[in-house]
Amino acid sequence: MDKLLAWKEQIARLDSALSPIANRPIKFVELLFKPRRRTHPLDAAGVRAEAEKFLSELTEYYPTADSDIRQSIRKLFENHPSFSWAATLPYQPITDKAFRDHLVLFSIKDHEQDTRDALILLDSLCETARSAGVNIGSILQEIAELSSDVNKYGMGSTRSLLHDSIPKSPS
Repeated sequence: MDKLLAWKEQIARLDSALSPIANRPIKFVELLFKPRRRTHPLDAAGVRAEAEKFLSELTEYYPTADSDIRQSIRKLFENHPSFSWAATLPYQPITDKAFRDHLVLFSIKDHEQDTRDALILLDSLCETARSAGVNIGSILQEIAELSSDVNKYGMGSTRSLLHDSIPKSPS
């Protein structure tokens, strides 16, 4: 539990640093007529190293934690939406471990704000991993069992989204 308290303080600091970026107004006209490469929010806030270290700790710990601790970790992300929005892993899901880490983060984020965005991300993760030769089915099954079965937005739980992504034939 001391670990959870430390993580709660850390995620609150990161969320505070990212909040002005996550909540800044977007000028739609500029997006249409002045497309430009944007700085990643973790870089813009100057917190990339701390955030990546934190995410590394979480993706290692989460699969070994009991269901109450996993729920507490998901709640940390739910209560800190700016950090959850910006939190990404710095590598592609092209190995078993990397794919597993991405799915663990997907499980932790538990839909975030929109199941539709979560589905698009999950499809992308699976396609990238499958294209790299990762056997995604067993990893999807493994992480589904660690995930929430709460249907937050009426489109299925994180557990069911992961289960539904398991290929019907080996891949």
